[in-house]
Amino acid sequence: MLADRAYDADSLHDIILEQGGEPVIPPRRQRKYQHAYDRIAYKARWGIESFFAKLKQWRRIATRYDKVAANFMGFIKIAAIMLWLK
Repeated sequence: MLADRAYDADSLHDIILEQGGEPVIPPRRQRKYQHAYDRIAYKARWGIESFFAKLKQWRRIATRYDKVAANFMGFIKIAAIMLWLK
């Protein structure tokens, strides 16, 4: 499970481990015990979040002008291509 520092709680870690998952949550700085996490996987999460932030700069996508799902998805693809070409 990928999450940011706000979700760093012992109870959440225990639940994730009980269900067979691996928590990828960086520890808060004031923690006495700094647990290990996969830094590479966490960096990939940041890349995905920044992509969605860039997509929301397109007004048509952020406000969802298109009510038809096919049209909306088409504009998401166009915006993704434009971002990829930059």
